[in-house]
Amino acid sequence: MGFYEDDLEPSFNEGDCGGCKGHCDDHDCVCRILRKIARVQDATNNDGDCQYGCKQSIENLLSPTQNVSGNDTVPFILYCKGDCDPFIGQSVLQAMSGGNRVFQCFESPIFRVNKVKDNCCAEIELLLPVTMGGSTPGPGGDDVCDYFPGNSIRNLQRTGICITVDLKKFMGVACLEPVQTLPVSEFRARLRSNSTSAAE
Repeated sequence: MGFYEDDLEPSFNEGDCGGCKGHCDDHDCVCRILRKIARVQDATNNDGDCQYGCKQSIENLLSPTQNVSGNDTVPFILYCKGDCDPFIGQSVLQAMSGGNRVFQCFESPIFRVNKVKDNCCAEIELLLPVTMGGSTPGPGGDDVCDYFPGNSIRNLQRTGICITVDLKKFMGVACLEPVQTLPVSEFRARLRSNSTSAAE
């Protein structure tokens, strides 16, 4: 699948309402942007403007000269309608600890889009910030920066923890620069390791 500049036009023209070409009352700007991100992520997994933003992140992910590091994901942050606060995704997983089944809560404001359906419902995956030592900081807060303490975060960890959201319920999306995420297998191995050490 090829990528053409026209794939981004007209939805990313200067002067548009957040990249919506005057259709912000359609409530599908976030949906259209994430659909494009999902499409280009799928393409990369098969084998003047703002310096940082969704258009640049999509182009960087597809550029053979800029994507030399194997980037596979355009991480993003969703902003809720009304209060403009970042959406903090949360979910609970079962794990074993000392031979007992326990529930662990995970939360993050950073996501990877996996699928966008025609009705603008999307399957998004929680991405956890990972430190230089390979651990994830404890629960953050209500602010995105709470999840990135100091200069300790080195990458984003795929979790396989997915939630389905209605993209029409969000007012904005902020794209981070493309990254090569740590695989879900590392997250699962860390869960097993944590449950084994808790049992000892």
